[in-house]
Amino acid sequence: MKTTAPPIGRARSIALISLFLASFMELLDATIVNVALPDIERSLDAHNAELQWMVASYTLALAIGLITGSRLGDIYGRKKMFIIGLVVFTVSSVLCGLAQNPEMLIASRALQGFASASMIPQVLSSVQVMYKPKERAGAMAGFSALAGVAAVSGPILGAILTDSNLFGWGWRTIFFVNVPVGIFAVICAMKFVPESFAPVRHKLDLSGVVVLAVGMLSILYPLTMGREDGWPLWTFLMMGFGLLVLVGFVLLQHREEKHGGEPLVPVSLFKSRSFAAGIVMMFLFFIPMNGFFLIQTLFLQLGLQYPILKAGLTMIPFSVMVPILAGLSAAILAKKIGRVVLQLGPLVIAIGFVVLIFTVQANGGGVTPWHLIAGLALSGAGFGMVVAPVGIFVLSEVPVKFAGAASGLFNTTSQLSGALGVAIVGTLFFNGIESSTAHSQSGVFIDGFTSTMWLMAGGMVLAAIAASFLPRWASEADVLDAEESISA
Repeated sequence: MKTTAPPIGRARSIALISLFLASFMELLDATIVNVALPDIERSLDAHNAELQWMVASYTLALAIGLITGSRLGDIYGRKKMFIIGLVVFTVSSVLCGLAQNPEMLIASRALQGFASASMIPQVLSSVQVMYKPKERAGAMAGFSALAGVAAVSGPILGAILTDSNLFGWGWRTIFFVNVPVGIFAVICAMKFVPESFAPVRHKLDLSGVVVLAVGMLSILYPLTMGREDGWPLWTFLMMGFGLLVLVGFVLLQHREEKHGGEPLVPVSLFKSRSFAAGIVMMFLFFIPMNGFFLIQTLFLQLGLQYPILKAGLTMIPFSVMVPILAGLSAAILAKKIGRVVLQLGPLVIAIGFVVLIFTVQANGGGVTPWHLIAGLALSGAGFGMVVAPVGIFVLSEVPVKFAGAASGLFNTTSQLSGALGVAIVGTLFFNGIESSTAHSQSGVFIDGFTSTMWLMAGGMVLAAIAASFLPRWASEADVLDAEESISA
């Protein structure tokens, strides 16, 4: 197996475009579907739990496959796994667009997630191969900027594409748009992206992947479906089984590491207080944050009867504040005030949530996008304060020999917490709607929205407390790396 020579000049630029397009599609598809959920619900006659799974199946599949995808690239070739993932992602996007029922869309979204897990880990590895260390700052700046744009533009672009109703496709356009982009990226990758392999070939812990998948599904499935079925006994038994499976997963990983193997998750990483606290903080942060993305669009469209384009554009204050504060926090605040930025960020979001709660309660069904600007802007600012520098602090005290595993677990945690957030927050939201005593549709949704938002604000306060256990300062080198990655 031979590593091909890195491209130069125009060829390298085209290879970079291919890698960036794949990243853009993956990040976009993580959020673009949210704004189209009400249209999908009407089109496919979907239940509330099925709407949750349309979002969660993607992030859960991505989380489960991320570490394995990275190791497959190291062993069989990063270019090869990137192209395979890109082709499957494009095909699964077609299947999503052609979905005739909720089950088909959920399964196709899960396939998209597994495809993303194959292609995304290869992107940064290929960039490192293509660019010398002194040249990487520009490429990484482009990657960071593109990632930021994709992450916050999903709801807006999804609304525009759905509302435009091109060729009568409606919401299906948000998936079909990936096809020409994916085909172009595949052609460019086949010709210009260099093949590369890891100098040290890691083993695959397939048993760990299977056990983790069984454990997570055994918890998420009854958590999502139980409410509509009236919480029968099987839902609690299944969740208990899932918890036991996850305990078994930890024990298996510990045994594998103890015997010199290569576990999916090196348990000894959690001996570092800062890393353990960082993982806890990420769960506490991303569970309510991803839940917010789900219930906000449902509240705007189903509760306040906003047209889809109006609902998407309402999120502009949030989207604008994220990149602004992400740049400030990574390049300046992380250096000036250290981990305090990670304590302030969740608190700013909590304040934003509380402002939204009082705004909605004060204006009732007459809430306009103008009323929501302050709460959404605060929430976006807090989100930006956390997402850019959090990795610097969580990984700063990890031993070098565990750097790759810790980075993989860090990324997996953000995806797993996203899937949990959709399941937990979505269930709380629909429970709040069902238990409401209001007599109007807007009143019912306001009750569900505000009761859930209070719990999410509390979760953000807990995330701020967990952040206090992170290192006071990240290393100077890490902060400089962050500055380079977001500088022009």
